Amino acid sequence: YVMLLTLSPYTPTYRDRVSPPGVMIRPYLNGFTIAFNVSQPNTWQPYVDSMHHFLAAYDDKVQEEKNIECISGQYFIQGGNESEEKKACQFKRSLLQNCSGIEDPTFGYSKGQPCILLKMNRIIGYRPGAGVPVSVDCKVQKGNESDLQSVDFYPGNGTFDLMYYPYYGKRTHVNYTSPLVAMHFTDVKKNNLVHIQCRLNGKGIINDLNSDRFLGRIIFTLSIGK
Repeated sequence: YVMLLTLSPYTPTYRDRVSPPGVMIRPYLNGFTIAFNVSQPNTWQPYVDSMHHFLAAYDDKVQEEKNIECISGQYFIQGGNESEEKKACQFKRSLLQNCSGIEDPTFGYSKGQPCILLKMNRIIGYRPGAGVPVSVDCKVQKGNESDLQSVDFYPGNGTFDLMYYPYYGKRTHVNYTSPLVAMHFTDVKKNNLVHIQCRLNGKGIINDLNSDRFLGRIIFTLSIGK
């Protein structure tokens, strides 16, 4: 009990060996296969609903009310007592452009060009990229590379801005919303199982560990029927 009293509820005691982040995708409904037919809305509507539900916390008005505008390209390091509530930087869904669900409320699913969101797992105190924004790329994981012709990334060129780091934990960083990278699969072979790997790239990132498919990368399957 005395030993427990020495532990801080806000900050991990040992942070000198912070593991690189894992990643996750949205929508995530029934495993890592996203399958639908463009001509059958009932097959893709659940994905669309899931996206809108997930992005509700990123609505521009919500972010403007709760969070602040930060300086892009640099870590947002906050001092003071570790128990003080930390400010969080705005991440508005409008930054996701064609994958925001604002102009196209179906996120491209009605056109056979689905949007998928990628987010890093939260790690207290972690500063990804060692001063250089971490980027994302996607390619066919197995099969014919020509099955995936084009992917657009938002925001910008598909990077996680440094201003959203470090994360200070749920006790003090109460309004924190994880930054996202949207991947817009605008040209994927139809009527085919396409195995795709999307990975993080940056200093300190590990994305090639065969024993962990979520460490610095994620593998999923797209099956888009006409």
